[in-house]
Amino acid sequence: MNLIEAIILGMAQGITEWIPISSEGVTTLLGLNFFDGITLTELIRLSLYLHLGTFLAAIVYFRKDVMELAKQLIKYPKTSVGARAALNFYILATLISGALGIAILKLVEIAEGRFDFSSRAMVIALGALLLITGIVQLSKKIEGKRNVEQANLTDSILTGLAQGLAVLPGFSRSGMTVATLLLRGFDDTQSLRTSFILSLPVVLVGNILLNAVNFALTAELLVALVISFLMGLASVHFLLKFAERIRFGWFVIFFGTLVLVSTFI
Repeated sequence: MNLIEAIILGMAQGITEWIPISSEGVTTLLGLNFFDGITLTELIRLSLYLHLGTFLAAIVYFRKDVMELAKQLIKYPKTSVGARAALNFYILATLISGALGIAILKLVEIAEGRFDFSSRAMVIALGALLLITGIVQLSKKIEGKRNVEQANLTDSILTGLAQGLAVLPGFSRSGMTVATLLLRGFDDTQSLRTSFILSLPVVLVGNILLNAVNFALTAELLVALVISFLMGLASVHFLLKFAERIRFGWFVIFFGTLVLVSTFI
């Protein structure tokens, strides 16, 4: 990977992480064009490494939320009912998505070359789900009012499964988790924030478990990481501000349209 390729991959990760077009799918597609002889498993690991940039961006942008969660975790037995529900949601959803993601990655390693891993049909289904969700959002008089402090076991399981499937290229993590939370009656902007914060432990632990011994830090990889961080910080700010300025139903429909368009690229 040369410097130009590193910049392109970093920009792709930073911009696409927060929108419902699979950032892993985009970086995998770019990787296939940039590198000769690289396997799907290696590309998934490279994409996971690039997620560290947007991980750091989310840590910076949501630092108050992260610090508050850390404080509540330290004093878990003495936390309020709402804070405990939020912690339980993040912990259980993370464990489920992590276990499912590792299992899927292992299956890909075993079966690579034997099957077609195209997830186009599922991506189309996700786009349709987002469109339906957006239409429901626009048609109903009462918007979702739930927040993460009201999360229950079902919310944790469904959201964890949705995030775990995103280990496959083409599956949008943000699209699947946001759609799941919206359909579970979560507040609009709360769904976005919760989805973004939920990505943090999986990305960190995933890199420790899967990439710690697989990447020698080169100048090009460092550049890609920095670009991913900067673009991720700018794009998450823009996205959240954009979501506040329009009716969220239109925002979700826009997301769904992007997903469907991405299947033809």
